[in-house]
Amino acid sequence: MDKIVIEHLNLKYQDGTESLRDVNLTIAANAITVLFGPAGGGKSSLLRVLNRLNDQSDVAELTGKVLLNGQNILDPGVNPVELRRKVGIVFSRPVPLPLTIYENVAYGLRLMGENRKDRLDRAVEQALREAVLWDEVYDRLRDPAIAISGGQQQRLCLARVLALGPEVIMLDEPTSALDPVSTSKIESLMQELKQRFTIIWVPHNVQQAARMADYAAFFLQGELVEFAAEKRLFVFPRDKRTEDYVEGKFG
Repeated sequence: MDKIVIEHLNLKYQDGTESLRDVNLTIAANAITVLFGPAGGGKSSLLRVLNRLNDQSDVAELTGKVLLNGQNILDPGVNPVELRRKVGIVFSRPVPLPLTIYENVAYGLRLMGENRKDRLDRAVEQALREAVLWDEVYDRLRDPAIAISGGQQQRLCLARVLALGPEVIMLDEPTSALDPVSTSKIESLMQELKQRFTIIWVPHNVQQAARMADYAAFFLQGELVEFAAEKRLFVFPRDKRTEDYVEGKFG
């Protein structure tokens, strides 16, 4: 089943940079779609379009459609705050708020007006369990979030997204700053969470892209060069540019 359908999406910034050029892409529900390619390909820009983060940047032109459950999220009538509750994002470096572990997870819920302690307690515990972090921090919930390790902080940021009950989770190089053990935990976690969420992943290398992909899209200089299911892009790419990148000839 299709979760997101992108049609003829173009994005240009005011400095003249053309970040996305006529992108057409379908994101399947309950699967991991990997967006990979060299820096400057438009991958992060696409993530920012998908939850309207670029509303706050110097965009000169944004055309096309992005349909989430059939609704065009680029329509001016769509509330970006409500959209970001449905489409959450985790960035490459963990950015815990200068609050306790508990309040980091509860933060978004409080912004939405939820202040009942029993409901916050349940939501915080559930989100931390979903992020496979509860057993490591259940007795430290009042400690500052910066007191835990980098890998734990990244899962805390994920828990903050999960607490809002999203439909789509986007991850922009979420393991690039983590050690191999923490990376493996995040990768395993995503394989479990895709049973319940739609996941869009920008990996930090080709090897991770191949490991994680149910679907893979190769981006180069704002163009979606090639898209395929499972591992085909990494084994039998159709475009010479994809083949050269996968084989490490550039990037």
